Amino acid sequence: MGSFLSVPAAKSGEGVHCETSRGDANKKIRISSYFDDNPRLIPSLPDEISIQILSRLPRIHYLNVKLVSRRWMTAVMSGELFQLRRQLGVTEEWLYVMTKTGGNKYSWQALDPRSGKWQRLPPMPHVVDEEEPKRGLPGFWMWGVVGSSIKLADFIRGLLRRRDNLDQMPFCGCAVGVVNGCLYVLGGFSRASAINCVWRYDPCLNLWQEVSSMTSARAFCKTGILNNKLYVVGGVVRGRNGLIPLRTAEVFDPLTNLWTELPSMPFVKTQVLPTAFLADMLKPIATGLVSYRGRLCVPQSLYSWPFFFDIGGEIYDPETSSWVEMPHGMGDGWPARQAGTKLGTVVNGDLYALDPASYLDNGKIKMYDNQEDVWRVVVEKVPVCYLTDSESPFLLAGLLGKLHVIMKDANHHIVILEADLQRRTGSNVLTSSTAPADSMIENPVSLVEEEPEFWKVIDAKDSRAAELVSCQVLDI
Repeated sequence: MGSFLSVPAAKSGEGVHCETSRGDANKKIRISSYFDDNPRLIPSLPDEISIQILSRLPRIHYLNVKLVSRRWMTAVMSGELFQLRRQLGVTEEWLYVMTKTGGNKYSWQALDPRSGKWQRLPPMPHVVDEEEPKRGLPGFWMWGVVGSSIKLADFIRGLLRRRDNLDQMPFCGCAVGVVNGCLYVLGGFSRASAINCVWRYDPCLNLWQEVSSMTSARAFCKTGILNNKLYVVGGVVRGRNGLIPLRTAEVFDPLTNLWTELPSMPFVKTQVLPTAFLADMLKPIATGLVSYRGRLCVPQSLYSWPFFFDIGGEIYDPETSSWVEMPHGMGDGWPARQAGTKLGTVVNGDLYALDPASYLDNGKIKMYDNQEDVWRVVVEKVPVCYLTDSESPFLLAGLLGKLHVIMKDANHHIVILEADLQRRTGSNVLTSSTAPADSMIENPVSLVEEEPEFWKVIDAKDSRAAELVSCQVLDI
């Protein structure tokens, strides 16, 4: 019986798991027939005990466990098993990374940081607008360009330079969020019009499903999770004279599968512009969203192509269902990843952001001091390779209680760096000696070996020409 509980994981050339069995077909049929004919999951054991055993298996093995029999497949895909994992405290945090390859093809892969193994997700659904002629790009797939990390500035540039060709641009400007153990892809542009579609990836079922649409169509919106609900704010729609920023916000409850409208962002600072001309020329836009200390923090900017001007931000309090102005130090000092985007993540209750500074080969990690209302540098040097042709030169994530930076190196490898913020002075730099050998590329430690901070490469993967788009962490 132990042999069935430790089915060896199938590997591709890059160590990525998939649903396809590579074992002997006849042997698989004999094993499946035996277990399918048996009334219990594990012979001689009650199903209650069997479920307890399956729930304790590392999740990376579940794809192979499903090949044992139809009953095992049903058990592994059941909500009961994953609910039991939460009750037993054996849930696992995985890092989900979205990348883009040539031809606007997007894909998701998940990293199990404990085993160092990657698992490829099923392709996102392809949706074609059947009401419009199929011209321009073949098929004009719905998920052509996904991710809130897409450069809004580049999209505006394309809108201004190729206004007549916007109908031939792939779907772009989606937002990506996570709530209740599932990934969500929301909104964006399709055939030059903003849409309100929402798709959900359920890791228990390993498939994508369409769920309730947002109340408003929007692209380039920002998402965040608070009290196990998914919040969406801002974004843009296309108007006659260009992009029109949205002030609206809404929240999704995964338990009821319903969206509820929230009070709109007031953008108070735009109400004190000196002239009507400036008020009409400078458009307010939400440039980020982070759930921090029980509230939603939304940094904001004014844009008038090709310029962006920081104007602080606003904070939404769900208890009072109202917006207040963001503290000046927090809003004015929030580092910007690129024009139109401010990135932040919360780890163990602290808010972090990466400041790429004024040079291309390094950055700084800053942490917000809530007591003093200032951003303080906690890591002086981050080995960020700022690739100008990348939609997302770097991403931030809180994984296993530590801050992680996901980036592309000069050799086009996806590198995941873990920061040990508890050891910021003295001693030698940690290396990737503890990372799985089969997942490492040649000499990835060169990224950190000369840095005074404490960085560890927990994984590095050859991504070839793929570009980073977005990342999320799921704990199931």
